[in-house]
Amino acid sequence: MGVEVRVEGLTKSFGKQTIWRDVSLTLPAGEISVMLGPSGTGKSVFLKALIGLLKPDEGHVLIEGTDIATCSERDLYEIRKLFGVLFQDGAMFGSMTLFDNVAFPLREHTRKSETEIREIVMEKMTMVGLVGAEGKLPAEISGGMRKRAGLARALVLEPEIVLFDEPDSGLDPVRTAFINQLIVDLNAQIEATFLIVTHDINTARTVPDNIGLLFHRHLAMFGPREMLLSSEEPAVRQFLNAQTVGPIGMSEEKDADELALEDHSTLPPLPPIPLQLLPTDRRPRPTQAPPGAWCAANGVVPPPGSFRDDPVTPHSMRVQNPVSSGGAA
Repeated sequence: MGVEVRVEGLTKSFGKQTIWRDVSLTLPAGEISVMLGPSGTGKSVFLKALIGLLKPDEGHVLIEGTDIATCSERDLYEIRKLFGVLFQDGAMFGSMTLFDNVAFPLREHTRKSETEIREIVMEKMTMVGLVGAEGKLPAEISGGMRKRAGLARALVLEPEIVLFDEPDSGLDPVRTAFINQLIVDLNAQIEATFLIVTHDINTARTVPDNIGLLFHRHLAMFGPREMLLSSEEPAVRQFLNAQTVGPIGMSEEKDADELALEDHSTLPPLPPIPLQLLPTDRRPRPTQAPPGAWCAANGVVPPPGSFRDDPVTPHSMRVQNPVSSGGAA
């Protein structure tokens, strides 16, 4: 089972430029969370702060009682063993085969025999669908395959927390759908805590249990998927529904004159909340709530057509493996 990650009052600057300030959230153990935000809002910086590659100016990152923002290098080394990271480009060593790339952390950080290493590597290659490609070099395979190989490498040390830095970057919609399904299937299998940084709205609407949005140097909102998809908070509504009307502009934040010219009376209604993506075997993940559970518990009426997979739901928001609105999802 994954572990909880608690972030309290995190602030980070580079020189005089504040990236974000006073960010607080909790990544629930074993759940899938997504972090969104316009370009340049520090999403990748946030991932680096979580794993201790960047020290925050203020605040705490608490994992199993250890504050990685202030702990010793020795303690940080131990905490990092809980993490697996899928980098944006896969970060493969070009001169190594996929097998050797995936085996690298085991050879560097364990004393396992080559027989044990081969067994583990092939298990992870099977999990990501790369059996038969282990002898290839990174340059000989597609971008999607490189990402899957990077994911296999991120899993070899049996992490409790897995960070995904834009796993859909550079992929077409079909490959993105495959990666999303793989992420959901892996979470069901290993039950680790997942955090995905992405710009893909369909991913954010259908994959996670929780969504966060970084905007204008702070965390605009973080919470259960249904909370954000039914939210009227201007930046959240604009970003999650890909609208031009709202506070987010081409250079991140619109000025007062731009906002004054906008006609908010023409905003379309919130689109239906789609069903959450299920594992391939159609059995809900242990942390996956039934569709509509958050809305029902909080007295929120979801947009018409929510949690259905029929013509009422726009095709771009439909998900694979639908379940009825009365069942678990």
